[in-house]
Amino acid sequence: MPEYDSAELEPNERGRIIKSAVTPRPIAWISTTSTDGVDNLAPFSSYNYVSSAEPVVIFNTPYAEGDEQKDTPRNVLETEEFAVNVVTEPLAQTMDTTAASLEADESEFDYAEVDRAECETIEPPRVADAVVTMECTLYDSMRVRDRLAILGDVEYFHVDESVMTDGQIDAAKVDTVGRLGGPYYTVSDLIEFERQF
Repeated sequence: MPEYDSAELEPNERGRIIKSAVTPRPIAWISTTSTDGVDNLAPFSSYNYVSSAEPVVIFNTPYAEGDEQKDTPRNVLETEEFAVNVVTEPLAQTMDTTAASLEADESEFDYAEVDRAECETIEPPRVADAVVTMECTLYDSMRVRDRLAILGDVEYFHVDESVMTDGQIDAAKVDTVGRLGGPYYTVSDLIEFERQF
């Protein structure tokens, strides 16, 4: 079995291994609104939750200063609001389209023809066709080496009736899309095994 000392690998080599090993990675399709009123929408596959009873989600992005910073983190840090839209299989192609590099005054909602819906507690819109959306306010942010980690307090949930069973969200009905290493995505699919403990 090949073995590698992380310190002896190039950054892209380390990145390829970790991005291929830590999979499937959930995708946060994050909507924000700039201080100039431009709606932004972008996918982030370095995303998870860090607290559930008092829900806090986390995503990270390359760290950059000033104008080099991506629109999403800049908008979150300036407005302290964002929405996480869950990506399911019917939305995968559209989600990928919103990863395009646009100017700050252009909206990915318009570019990819994504329908907006209003949020209840924050200004940014949500993806109308997302089966789950979480409205968030900024909890904290921190630099971790070459990345900027952003944490959000989940203030409000939107859950579509189509993914509910007996009044609760049903994981078997949420066909989430995950990111694999390289250019690949995957769709969640149940296996014939149930957790015992």
